[in-house]
Amino acid sequence: MMQQYLRIKAEQPDMLLLYRMGDFYELFFDDAARASELLDIVLTSRGSSAGEPIPMAGIPVHALEQYLVKLVNQDQAVAICEQIGEPGKTKGPVERKVVRIVTPGTLTDEALLDERQDNFLVALYQDSDIYGLAALALSSGHFIIQECQDHEALLDELARISPAEILTQQHSDWTLGEFQKRVRQLSTRFYEIDTAPQTLSEHFAGEDLADLGCTDLKVATVAAACLLRYATDTQRSGLPHIQKLHVEYRHQHLVLDPASRRNLEIDINLKGGRDNTLLAVLDNCSTAMGARLLRHWLHTPLRDHDAIRQRLQVVTALLDKHAFEDIHSTLRRVGDIERILARLALGSARPRDLLRLGVALASLPQLRTQLQPFDSPLLHSLVEEMGEFAEIVELLNRALVDEPPQSIRDGGVIRTGYDGPLDKLRQLSDNAGNYLIELEAREQSRTGIPKLRVRYNRVHGYYIEISKAQTGDIPSDYSRRQTLKNVERYITPELKTLEDQVLGAKEKSLALEKALYEDLLDRLKEHLAPLQSCSRALAQLDVLNNFAERAHALNLTAAILSDTPGIQICGGRHLIVEKNIGQAFIANDIELDQDRRMLVITGPNMGGKSTYMRQTAIIALLAHTGSFIPATSARIGPMDRIFTRIGAADDLAGGRSTFMVEMSETANILKHATTQSLALLDEIGRGTSTFDGLSLAWACAEHLAGTVGAYTLFATHYFELTSLADHIDSVANVHLQAIEHGHKIVFMYQVKPGPASQSYGLQVAALAGVPKEVLIRARSKLAELESQYDDINNPGPDHEQGSVFADKKANPEWVAELQNIKLDEMSPRQALEVLYKLQQCAAQDDK
Repeated sequence: MMQQYLRIKAEQPDMLLLYRMGDFYELFFDDAARASELLDIVLTSRGSSAGEPIPMAGIPVHALEQYLVKLVNQDQAVAICEQIGEPGKTKGPVERKVVRIVTPGTLTDEALLDERQDNFLVALYQDSDIYGLAALALSSGHFIIQECQDHEALLDELARISPAEILTQQHSDWTLGEFQKRVRQLSTRFYEIDTAPQTLSEHFAGEDLADLGCTDLKVATVAAACLLRYATDTQRSGLPHIQKLHVEYRHQHLVLDPASRRNLEIDINLKGGRDNTLLAVLDNCSTAMGARLLRHWLHTPLRDHDAIRQRLQVVTALLDKHAFEDIHSTLRRVGDIERILARLALGSARPRDLLRLGVALASLPQLRTQLQPFDSPLLHSLVEEMGEFAEIVELLNRALVDEPPQSIRDGGVIRTGYDGPLDKLRQLSDNAGNYLIELEAREQSRTGIPKLRVRYNRVHGYYIEISKAQTGDIPSDYSRRQTLKNVERYITPELKTLEDQVLGAKEKSLALEKALYEDLLDRLKEHLAPLQSCSRALAQLDVLNNFAERAHALNLTAAILSDTPGIQICGGRHLIVEKNIGQAFIANDIELDQDRRMLVITGPNMGGKSTYMRQTAIIALLAHTGSFIPATSARIGPMDRIFTRIGAADDLAGGRSTFMVEMSETANILKHATTQSLALLDEIGRGTSTFDGLSLAWACAEHLAGTVGAYTLFATHYFELTSLADHIDSVANVHLQAIEHGHKIVFMYQVKPGPASQSYGLQVAALAGVPKEVLIRARSKLAELESQYDDINNPGPDHEQGSVFADKKANPEWVAELQNIKLDEMSPRQALEVLYKLQQCAAQDDK
């Protein structure tokens, strides 16, 4: 047995091998120690090797799923080795083989998956400066490829897809940031470059690269072929549900970098949870597959205005006719047929999966009736894609009992009347119960023992049970089968004959039922392609209907998508904040256009600057998904990217300080923003000294407004930046209003034209609970600093520095230069350079 184990384990060196032994999966050697640590199970031993006990740990077969969940959540890959031979019918150990490999990216069992989130497996391949990326959701069949032209673009796409597992070539060196821990390196056999086109062609029924639309994606093709090989290897089967290859290009959707996705809290909040996110507010989808598609749409906003308008047309129609409630109810009966079909294709569909599939398909006629009144090209195409499956519904109704068990293992799945031979075998087995009642009564009468019982268990079969006190006068045809403490168990020739007949019938019945079930799966697989088209159409309908319901519930309106550059929003709101504040949200307007490209935003901390910026980005994002938006009205022009540089946190794992993270994110914006980009920058430069920070903030704002021309919201506490509006025509000042009352502050959360009058830092500190004595000292120091600042900027006739200049012999050249300086036309950095120069001149005079 151990030799067999070691041979199989050698084929799976990097995975935990669960080795089936009866009712347990056992692990040995290092696997046992590792499993004991990860699962908190007992580590014991079995036999010895080289004089040392062999470590062993095990888990019950019936508890496999719950332990797999724990292992996968800790990024542990598992190979499941089953007994495929029958005990006692082979010499040596029972034949075993690995039937399935479970890794974080290859999950298909619903117990192991988050039903409302796709579980993507990604493969990467690099050739020169081109990065090929292929992504597969094995649990649904979604298969996409694309190429990235630089490393930053690759990281953007990984953040969008959020893969559970990333495949790379062995010995390759990848720097993937937060995704590094999800990398699994594969041997070169998975990355056979020359045969990649052939691998794809064979899988997609002979279609070549031109047919698949990826003739020019040679690098991505290698990644896609690797993905197919790996998925086939882990599933130990074909992948018939992967029937389409979707080619994606970055220019098709709004690009968001990882920082922007994080800052906008699309589906994960800043603390790493899933509450209080944009998805949490918007997701009231009827089906899990709709919820997954909604998440995809939020992370992949479209740039094609015509495609967006088609979605908006559907949402508007469903909302106007108030049809979304009835459609929502009907879709709730549909369930997650997308993943059911994947399990069907992989041969792991369970009886209740098929029951749910039948219920879903039976709902289609009602959906068609509900959608018939709408004159929408997109809705018409979705209805056509749904198809008609009356024959499949009829087949499933005939084949399955009303409430099938979870598994086919013990039978009871196929309905009576579906198969004649099965009915006959069941009848023989079922009638045995009546026969046993009659036999028990006869034997009680024959033996004179009223408490005699005829019973059955799986281990000993049928038997007659009599208490030991009454075994003195048993008939001669009773043969002892088992002795227990208080009873004796017997078998008779008549009972043995019945046992052979009944157990034979049960065994044959179960075997036939399993065969019929497999035949049913095969018949359903013949319709896999149209069924998958149906599931995709239902998911899209679910998201669009959800948009209509959310528009009604959250008071959303349709944005106007314009070909004229600019962003105009009236009465904009932040959905997530509005949901949680428990009071009326103060809506605000914003206007950015060709002549007004940057708003410098000032105002107190806690005054609403970040909320105002984020809501603008969220409204723009939602408008590009086809959703209605939280605003009274909005007009959105062409847009290519959304950038956010908000908040501050260090990256200890990456060895980067808070300021380094801030500058890295800022650099990304400066390098990639265009005239069609929306950029949000909050508190640039606060992670370093005042002059350094002010200089950087000024230069960044100046570059974005004057050179790049991106639509920019620039929040700052450097009031010097408000003078940018005096130098650059496309810059304007706005502020978040606050009212001071004594030493307290009241936030109005209203955006007003012009710069703020002060920062209200001490008042906010008081709200935060800073001790009173500290605040008193802070006010004193503030007054002192402001006085010094006034002295420097407005020196009197007897000012000390003036007397110093008077006592010295003046240098006509640099004094004249000082007099000619036009301070209002200089940037802070230029003023600082002049100051250093004057200081050097003064130092020369002191010598």
